Amino acid sequence: MSDTRSALRQQLLSARQTWSATPAAAQAQADLHAQVLRVLTELEPQCLGLYWPIRGEFNPRDVALTFQASLGGPSALSLALPWATKARDGQAASMGYRVWDGSEPTTRDECGIPCPEGPPADPDVVLVPCVGFTPEGYRLGYGAGYFDRYMAAHPHITAVGLAWAEAQLPPGSFSPAPHDQALMLIVTPAGVMG
Repeated sequence: MSDTRSALRQQLLSARQTWSATPAAAQAQADLHAQVLRVLTELEPQCLGLYWPIRGEFNPRDVALTFQASLGGPSALSLALPWATKARDGQAASMGYRVWDGSEPTTRDECGIPCPEGPPADPDVVLVPCVGFTPEGYRLGYGAGYFDRYMAAHPHITAVGLAWAEAQLPPGSFSPAPHDQALMLIVTPAGVMG
């Protein structure tokens, strides 16, 4: 099963890297921005957890800052970015969130992803990047399980997957594993599933 997931992941990542350099990607970024803004307006988060984009992912920074500004600024909506630690000394890998002011992060977490140095945060809505996804709300990520473990430990959060439409998995190509956590919604440039 893990070999099948790994092959599917590599196929999707390769296709996404190629696609992200096309003119269609810029339009998809704008379309997904608009869709996410609508979803955030409906969800009304108090603290929004987002992610720093890597490898051709949708960049949620602009939509988060636009939404925050529409509410009146940081006093109305706090933002947070993940901070991940790798497994060591018998402790499992983990992920939490840190308060983020919207500026370019100056540090990196243990996975090498940019993150802030702010205090811990407890988001009520988190935006989750998807390498692939099913219409039932399951995501294929990078394989380390950080977001799945976080969602399992924080069942009160509203987890919203963000994905390119091309990342939708064909029926039968992906079966959720016991550790996979379903997302409440998945948002693509074409609309919302869930």
